[in-house]
Amino acid sequence: MTSSSSSSTSSPDLLSSVDHFDHLPDSIVLLIFNKLFDVKTLGRCYVVSKRFQTLIPQAENVVVRVDCVISDDDVTPNSISGESRVGTFASLFNFVVTGIVKPIQALGSHILGNPSRLSSLRSANESEAAVVGVTHHSPTQVLRNFNEIKFLKIELPSGELGIESDVLLKWRAEFGSTLSSCVILGASSVEKRGESESSSSTEYVSEDGDGSIPDSFYTDGGLKLRVVWTISSLIAASARHYLLQPIIEEHKTLDKLVLSDLDGQGLLSMNKEQLEELRVKPLSASSASKRTLVPALNMRLWYAPCLVLPDGSVLKGATLVAIRPSSDVEGKEEVVDGNLVASVFDEPYGSAARMLVKRRTYSLEMNSF
Repeated sequence: MTSSSSSSTSSPDLLSSVDHFDHLPDSIVLLIFNKLFDVKTLGRCYVVSKRFQTLIPQAENVVVRVDCVISDDDVTPNSISGESRVGTFASLFNFVVTGIVKPIQALGSHILGNPSRLSSLRSANESEAAVVGVTHHSPTQVLRNFNEIKFLKIELPSGELGIESDVLLKWRAEFGSTLSSCVILGASSVEKRGESESSSSTEYVSEDGDGSIPDSFYTDGGLKLRVVWTISSLIAASARHYLLQPIIEEHKTLDKLVLSDLDGQGLLSMNKEQLEELRVKPLSASSASKRTLVPALNMRLWYAPCLVLPDGSVLKGATLVAIRPSSDVEGKEEVVDGNLVASVFDEPYGSAARMLVKRRTYSLEMNSF
């Protein structure tokens, strides 16, 4: 009796000490890791066991959320000069648009952060960085321990373009070895209105009938402002593309690469064919700064003085620009697919793009820079 009782009481304890996770096959554990995405979370899991240390480098889906990004040309953290990098971006920007309008905030400061912030972030993340054996500043180094990545998303803390809080500016770009396409949606202001106000405003939206741009657009600086939006968005996109080159070169298994920001301002994407194109045909770098050279461009522009969206938002000075390399459209009569253009933006801005492409189209050209 005593022996039997002792056996029955020890059995549950024995069962509770069994780690059932150890009995899961590697394929299931890898599936779990692929659902985690976040590289910091994967880094914490890495120190749990030797088995995890073997499996985590095989993760296929990885998201890197960074506080700042530096080029791999900057070998050591101490070599980072925020002022010099900002100066590089600023000099190019001023070269392109000086005399048009007051320059927007320099791109470089948003990509890098300031040196003191870099130092504090380095201290705060030192132990976490040690988990994956890298400094936290270079995405290339962070990803070096992964050898099977198929989907990679890198997320910046904010958009590079410093704009007023009520101004809308969003861009979506695709790259191969150079720019494949870019769509920019902007508005001088975004307002929220009640349902009744929105209904009454609809008449105002269509009062110019054929969608022609009013003369005031050219005389009050409206066109110049849109040129600044376009150039600065292209600079931001080409700077992001430049930063991705060493990652693409090192990770041959990549099928999809996305570089976005928490503000939802800009999104650069590359599919499998575009990634392979960059490996075969290296990018052409701009001589003015660390970014990919932007080719000569053909642009389509649509404008509405006031646009009321289905959710009640009102865009003042709404502008859509669809951009392709001139070499891709030369000698062709390009028809813009409104649904395709709209699909690159989340709602309600997809609806805005869809409404704008129904209006009169204006064509522009831009030289390589």
